[in-house]
Amino acid sequence: MKFIIKLHPEITIKSKSVRQRMSKILQGNIRNVLKPLDEHVKIRADWDKLVLRSNILTEEHRAAMIAALACIPGIQSFLEVKEYQVTTLDEILELTQAMFGDRLADKTFCVRAKRRGQQSFSSLDVERYVGGGLNQRCATGGVRLKNPDLQINLELDGDRLFLVSGQHAGLGGFPIATQESVLSLMSGGYDSGVASYQFIKRGSRVHYCFFNLGGREHEAGVREVVHYLWKKYGASHRVKFISVPFEGVVAEILDKIDKGHMGVVLKRMMMRAGAAVAEKLDIRALVTGESMGQVSSQTVTNLNVIDRVTDTLILRPLIAADKQDIIDQARQIGTAAYAEKMPEYCGVISQKPTIKADLAKVEAEEARFDFGVLDTAIQASFVEDVRDLARAWALPEVEFSEAAGNDEVILDIRAPEEEEEAPLQVDGHQVLHLPFFKLAHQFGELDSSKTYLLYCARGVMSRLQAIHLKEQGFDNVKVYKP
Repeated sequence: MKFIIKLHPEITIKSKSVRQRMSKILQGNIRNVLKPLDEHVKIRADWDKLVLRSNILTEEHRAAMIAALACIPGIQSFLEVKEYQVTTLDEILELTQAMFGDRLADKTFCVRAKRRGQQSFSSLDVERYVGGGLNQRCATGGVRLKNPDLQINLELDGDRLFLVSGQHAGLGGFPIATQESVLSLMSGGYDSGVASYQFIKRGSRVHYCFFNLGGREHEAGVREVVHYLWKKYGASHRVKFISVPFEGVVAEILDKIDKGHMGVVLKRMMMRAGAAVAEKLDIRALVTGESMGQVSSQTVTNLNVIDRVTDTLILRPLIAADKQDIIDQARQIGTAAYAEKMPEYCGVISQKPTIKADLAKVEAEEARFDFGVLDTAIQASFVEDVRDLARAWALPEVEFSEAAGNDEVILDIRAPEEEEEAPLQVDGHQVLHLPFFKLAHQFGELDSSKTYLLYCARGVMSRLQAIHLKEQGFDNVKVYKP
């Protein structure tokens, strides 16, 4: 089995030394990815292409090789070829007919030949002889040099004939590790997945940082999409997944920061933490999926205020992209299925955020923030090898209830402003209010003989917090969904 791998055009226009370096890195990347399929695969480098040979000839192996090569950055396209030894035009015609004869019925066609080395005939001789012979021997629709139904490609190298049996598109871009590493701030939604993919394609080793705002289920979903991205597009290199426990940071923001500035301050805290993690990993840039104007924190003014907290370069590849275009690319690369089922949080950020934050006011708000909480979160960051994310997380089951029993207390975990605007009242039952950001620290102080039905507006945060409490050993929790 043989493939001719065409390099991405941006590689071929580099200087000789750069092109050779990128080509060598790509060879290593291909070997790393294909090792589980064939650890003895052979790759030879030419000026603008690589030639790959594998001695494993099963159809299953062929399909797996094609799927893997199509997702390796740096490959523009690749040809699936069969190799024969020939000396005459008659032999070339016989072999070409054997491969393509059945596919020519009632179809227009043309033959395109490329040669290197010494032969007694020209490329045009080959095209005319083989094309004429096929037209006479097969029930074709005739020769058509422009826009034929089928184009037959063959290559000659000395006395070797290569018949192209298949053409496949590659990913393009640069080979991974030809560009510097980046740290992608992953939420698991459409945007962060697409942004990460774009840097993988551009040749960076992409490491991943997730800020856990209080839900193990959310982290489980992010771990899945990160492992998918790495396995499909970046498996040639090991990378890290870093989880930063941000529940305390969120609680501090909701307790200390003005409602209108919560979103901007939260992003500033994330950038501070992301920069600290990046520095530990010797990474020079952060990547986010932010797109201008998509949400309140992503206006030009707010992004400017957010960026002031760190000297670390913040890269935003989607900054001018439309949301639908982002979703379409997420579907194309396979991350949309994960984003669609990713849980969202209710009540984390104010309902009336500012779109033009003033830096002085934001800094005044942050003066009330206990930065020891942020330092604790950074120190508690958990670093894993991305390969370990393949193991499934077993999440505890959570029971839902539409009505409260005699020994059950309804616990409203919404943010204070939500509870004030629409107080929850249930006839004949006690309703307590304990904001979700205080739940982890104060739930243990409640009467343990009671069962608590957690309530929030959409049932998302209540379910996540119930899972979190069960993992801490509290079995007396359910989710209230009237």
